[in-house]
Amino acid sequence: MLSKTLAGLALGAATAEAFAPTPMGMFGSRAGIEKRAGIAAQPLVAAPVASRRATVSAVQGLKAAETKTGLPASVKPGVVTGQALVDLLQYAKDKKFAMPGVNIVGTNSINACMEAAAKYGGPIMVTFSKGGGQFIAGKTLANDKDQASIAGTIAGARHVREVAKLYGVPVVLHTDHCQKAWLPWIDGLMTANEEHFKQHGEPLFSSHMLDLSEEPDEENIEICAKYFKRMMPMKIILEMEIGITGGVEDGVDNSGVSKEKLYSTPEDVFNVHRGLAPIGEMFTIAAAFGNVHGVYKPGNVKLQPDLLDSFQKHLEKKVGYGKPFFFVFHGGSGSEKEDIDKAVSYGVVK
Repeated sequence: MLSKTLAGLALGAATAEAFAPTPMGMFGSRAGIEKRAGIAAQPLVAAPVASRRATVSAVQGLKAAETKTGLPASVKPGVVTGQALVDLLQYAKDKKFAMPGVNIVGTNSINACMEAAAKYGGPIMVTFSKGGGQFIAGKTLANDKDQASIAGTIAGARHVREVAKLYGVPVVLHTDHCQKAWLPWIDGLMTANEEHFKQHGEPLFSSHMLDLSEEPDEENIEICAKYFKRMMPMKIILEMEIGITGGVEDGVDNSGVSKEKLYSTPEDVFNVHRGLAPIGEMFTIAAAFGNVHGVYKPGNVKLQPDLLDSFQKHLEKKVGYGKPFFFVFHGGSGSEKEDIDKAVSYGVVK
């Protein structure tokens, strides 16, 4: 039996209560997993989760994860990286569910995410923004070279690694939008990944998002390819954005962007595949299909999820198998449930 998930769950729920189940399958038996293909696609951004007192013990969390999920054998409680994360994303696509990527601002909101995941069966994506990392380190610290953002993000990641197994759920450690001017932040995190990899055989983080959508597409893909080459030896998943998510997030205002930028084309998305696939399959795409960051009433955001289907079919003809892309969905507030369901059915896994 598949557990149920919220229509808006994967799209940045603001509180732990948003993880309550609804009629879209989240977990089930392993029967559908016969192949392991590529990687996932991009974003949905959540508002910070309020601090809550833990109500689920470590043993209860483990039991919840064991009874409510039928995840691939490679996916264990704790931080999920490498092939296990690939398996998890493929499972999500096969079973047509999307994982919530919740932006956090401290250990309280991190713990609330994992508590909710334990209660409803996990998994969860704990997502750090550059601003969130700075907040964890302390807003009074100098951040002229992103040193506070780097230190706070690393500190938060280490906290997750210490406690995730106690909650008994799989956790994806992810970083959110990083525009061109913020690349020193990612550089610092990549150094931390490499140091952790030398010691433990896996990176500190599971995945990183580069959002260079404001740059020309050619430059966007070129920079992503440069970082992807550095990530691949550690099996870190790259999430990239093609086209622009509207609205405002983490101080970046795209509310005035031209409407055509809010919708990617099949050729746009194919060019990403052409630029990244020769390096490796471990990447996801945040393609634009009208999604907007911010809080809106249902019906106020006009999505075109069928675009995602057209992107998949465009590449299917070239590679010879179905749903080759892994998509992510940024900015879910204000979207109709029907559109969310369609997006997930077309390969949105986050």
